[in-house]
Formats: sequence, C-alpha cells, structure tokens
Amino acid sequence: MKELETLRRRYGGHEPGLLGARHSYAVLCPLVERADGLHLIFEVRGRNLSQPGEVCFPGGRMEQGETPAECALRETEEELSIPAGEIQLLGTPDFICNQAGFLLRPVLGLVSPAGFAMLRPSPAEVAETFTAPLSFFAAAAPEAWHYDLLPQVPESFPYELVGIPRDYAWNRGAVEVPLWYWQGHAVWGMTARLVQDIVREL
Repeated sequence: MKELETLRRRYGGHEPGLLGARHSYAVLCPLVERADGLHLIFEVRGRNLSQPGEVCFPGGRMEQGETPAECALRETEEELSIPAGEIQLLGTPDFICNQAGFLLRPVLGLVSPAGFAMLRPSPAEVAETFTAPLSFFAAAAPEAWHYDLLPQVPESFPYELVGIPRDYAWNRGAVEVPLWYWQGHAVWGMTARLVQDIVREL
C-alpha cells in the first residue's frame, strides 16, 4: 500500500523533534578555569545584530545535518576565535522550547587555558566578552520576573462547528524570566535559564 510505505519512509528511524519548529539553535555554555574557580564565558551581542547589547552564549542556527555540538563549536570559533580543538565537551544540558517556535540546544564545554588566551571577539557580532564565576550563580538566587501568555482568539472562530461554547476556557501560559546582575551586566532570559540548569546541582 503506497500510503503505508510513505509513512514507513517518513517515520522509520525518525528522530523526534519539536512539532512545527521552524528552526533549531545551539549554543556553547563555555567554562574556563580561573584563579577563583570555574567561570562561564559570556558575550554581549553586537549593535548590528538583533537584540543588540544582550548577554548571551556563543551560538547560532543549526545547519542541515549539523549536530548541536558541531553547531556550537563552529559558532564559537566564528564569534570568539576559539578553535574546537581547545574545547573539551562535557555534555548536553536540557534544551529550551521557546514559545516563538524554536528549540535552543545548549552544549557544555571546558575551554583550555590556551583556547582562552586565543579569545578574540568578532567585531561584527560581539561587542565585548566577560566571565563570571559559577560560584556567584550557585550562591545568589536570580530575581524572578513573570509575564503571561494570553490567547487571542478571533471573533470568527467556528465555535459551533468544533462543538465548544464561546466562553471556552482556552489554555493560558506564563513565562518566568530569571535575572542576575554581575559587574554591570544583566544575565537574563534564556541565557539565565541555561545558567540556572548548570548550577542547579552545585
């Protein structure tokens, strides 16, 4: 049966992803050993990018056939000039499913002293870089801000045809936005959520 063979080809060996996701992104959460312990390396986005001035990790959109680790390492070299050979991959923390319809896949890695010495931000993408100790994030709870996700259903929605009343209780959502301040920088949003996950066991 033709339909059955089509379904087998489509789903046989298929690795599940986010249904309806338009893109997947990967970031490296880069650690470096400093005199006072492990630090995370952060970027500040360049003024010519979307969300200029925001604190983030190096990363970008995954290319066709690329793994999260491959993407994160490629983007880190493009943005910070740290070659993949100077980064020891430690694992893959939980990913984020963003309400805008994309996946953010973090990769945890340890940058060697030589790699850290090679750090040169790309002027086109990175305004500056800084590090912050893991111990700071582990010891200080972030500020927790929240906003609601509210359904906006068109008046023309066919309630009668789908068999629900006009006062149907559509699902609502809420998003927590964690926020840390570190030496004049705000670490917040998805980046802060990744940091929360990394330091949770510390």
